[in-house]
Amino acid sequence: MKRRGHRPSQAPASRPRFYGRHAVLAALANPERTVRKIWGTREALSALDLPPVIPITYADVADLGRLVPADAPHQGLVAEVEPLEEIWLGDLLDQGAEDQRPLLVLDQVTDPHNVGAILRSAAAFDALGIVTQDRHAPPETGTLARSAAGTLEVVPWVRVVNLSRALDEIAEAGFWRVGLTGHAKGTLKDVANQGRIALVLGSEGEGMRQNTEAHCDELARLPISAKVESLNVSNAAAVALYAVTTRG
Repeated sequence: MKRRGHRPSQAPASRPRFYGRHAVLAALANPERTVRKIWGTREALSALDLPPVIPITYADVADLGRLVPADAPHQGLVAEVEPLEEIWLGDLLDQGAEDQRPLLVLDQVTDPHNVGAILRSAAAFDALGIVTQDRHAPPETGTLARSAAGTLEVVPWVRVVNLSRALDEIAEAGFWRVGLTGHAKGTLKDVANQGRIALVLGSEGEGMRQNTEAHCDELARLPISAKVESLNVSNAAAVALYAVTTRG
């Protein structure tokens, strides 16, 4: 898959630090990821087969705690990494009509925990990838990588400047764009056809913007009980992915 190069906003001083076994081991296993440095306890590092080119620093638990957000569960490992190179949307879409994997489009979902959880669901249900706006999505951080439990390294993530134009390009590639919203009349089962599906989900608080809804082919809701008003966006993504991938 072609890539666009590193994001210009990411200077060396702002390299993300990943922590926890899943995030660090997945970064090490990803040939597209450059790991610059690793800190760890002797116990944690002794279990790794690290390339000799990666500088390592032995540290105790307290020292590692000062490298990551307060109370972050680092599990004895912290890694400084380069952000992944960006991916062109066209390259992600150029999979052919025979590839029926769903695509996820996130409209201003900014919470790194939610995006990380969505990446996990995308990996679990073998989604084609996720698409977000560049300015209204979280950057690669230790928090996001930890929430993604290693799947940040395996799920393609496209960042675009204009989401409406991206949705037009997605439609041209043969995707049926289904926006998830509680005020839709039909359920996802009612509107999901047998073709390529792009699921569009809105932000944690406001949901999809009006212009984003206008660029969807259908709006759909999940058939949830009246006992709750709505699902968290990451939960909604997981349920929707299951529904689309198990279409009869």
